[in-house]
Amino acid sequence: MNRQRAGMGLAGVALVLLVGTFAVGAALAPAASSGATGRADNGTLVGIQGGGVGWHKYGSVVMYDGQGQERWRVDDTDSYFDVTYRENGTVLAGFMHGGYGDCGPYDSPCVHTGFRVLDPNASDPVTDEYGFPVRTQKNSEVHDVEELPSGEYLLTDMEYERIFTVVRNGTVTWQWNASSYYDAPDDPTRTDWLHINDVDVIGEDRYLVSVRNANQLLVIERGEGVVEVINENRDPDVLNHQHNPQWLGEGRVLVADSDNDRIVELQRNESGTWEVAWTRSEVGGVELTWPRDADRLPNGHTLITDTINKRIVEIDENGSVVWSVTTERIPYEADRVPVGERAGVGVDGRTTATGDGSVDRTPVLTPLLGLLRVSVPLPFWFAETHLAGVLASLALGAAGGVVWWRADPDG
Repeated sequence: MNRQRAGMGLAGVALVLLVGTFAVGAALAPAASSGATGRADNGTLVGIQGGGVGWHKYGSVVMYDGQGQERWRVDDTDSYFDVTYRENGTVLAGFMHGGYGDCGPYDSPCVHTGFRVLDPNASDPVTDEYGFPVRTQKNSEVHDVEELPSGEYLLTDMEYERIFTVVRNGTVTWQWNASSYYDAPDDPTRTDWLHINDVDVIGEDRYLVSVRNANQLLVIERGEGVVEVINENRDPDVLNHQHNPQWLGEGRVLVADSDNDRIVELQRNESGTWEVAWTRSEVGGVELTWPRDADRLPNGHTLITDTINKRIVEIDENGSVVWSVTTERIPYEADRVPVGERAGVGVDGRTTATGDGSVDRTPVLTPLLGLLRVSVPLPFWFAETHLAGVLASLALGAAGGVVWWRADPDG
């Protein structure tokens, strides 16, 4: 009987610890916006990857006004990614969607990826589309598309690990294949080899390319190939599975350093190597969790897409929150309208950020917490300390159960 009481006591302590972890965590948590805080005079355009298993469901493009209210929403596809506001009010967006019959080498129905032109005021908002079939929903998508002055469209392509340009009749006018620089597998469509996820124009025929799985950024010149490599040693302390870099000017780049859970500004030093000049890992009292976009705005502020926390947040040069909005689903990236993401926005020297906002990470608990955030709808404030409390309560509960089960009924 004594052992049974001991087991029940351990279980009781475990329950108190579990409830207390969540109660105290919620009570001490910083405020999270359910709408917007502050004010952004112009709209903010957000590409929503979606939700559900693999996040490839409920994709949408949403325009928020200056107070964080929805102006309009297009939610007709599995996933949207990069979004760009055009002068005529339409939106250029990378997409992925299933159910197509034109499948090339793959079984029907299949998935298409590419880009769409969206008109939110039209009865059918998809006014134009370019796409091609891919093997799977996951790790085969076109995450980024840029419209060039030549009339070409510049795209990333994870299926064949390349960047390429195409005109509206579907003719590919130029391409760079990653196999010309990296050692390629026999069939890149069967593995998530490099996960090329972003391309930006940074000069005439010069493109900044994010090669996520190599932890590298490449500068590629049309006709020449790779002319510069950022993070040549693939050091994960510099970049770790990054998204959506922005070229701030010669020798400066802003990056959503996703697996390091931070925004980082890299600068080329006098020896020609790149080093960390500024980081931000916490915003508004909440740790960034797998951010996938950061744009330096002309006023020196930084607009951040904090993906797992499902929020878009703007901070000033000191790291203070000046505007934020929470999203219903998992966001991929955000653009402030009409400026978008501009190359060279930081060259005037006014936009150098200050402070680091760094936070301590736990070698075991941090990756476990990241995995749980992808799989379980945890509160935004749930951090490593709360996870430790939950694990301790589960251990105590299990120990109590063992003691009770093994108890001698005769005491």
